Amino acid sequence: MLSEHLLTILRDWYRAARPTEWLFPGVIPGSHVTRSGVEHGCTLGAERSGLSKPVTPHSLRHAFATHLLEYGTDLRTIQLLLGHRSLSTTARYLRMAVSKVCATRSPLDLLPQPLPPPEPTKPPEHF
Repeated sequence: MLSEHLLTILRDWYRAARPTEWLFPGVIPGSHVTRSGVEHGCTLGAERSGLSKPVTPHSLRHAFATHLLEYGTDLRTIQLLLGHRSLSTTARYLRMAVSKVCATRSPLDLLPQPLPPPEPTKPPEHF
């Protein structure tokens, strides 16, 4: 899944860098970016952002799945996007934000409110 915004950024980068062999070149000339290179990029990005928790490609995958769920994407679609065979594997990825869980309304709150009980009739007043 490639966002239009990211595609624009990649096109601008491609025009500026004009890579010849690899779209994402590695440190060694003529080689592609490696797994450790991507991990290093995540670590560097986390440091530059001032994040205290470690950031890995795997944690970005978790965040992607969680954001999809919070924006209303159904679990089956998330399963397909992540490439999982089992829905239980996808379910392990989805750690919803506490604020999202706490903001969920109970289905009972969606029921119509009962009418208030009728006021008791007053006995007739005598002269």
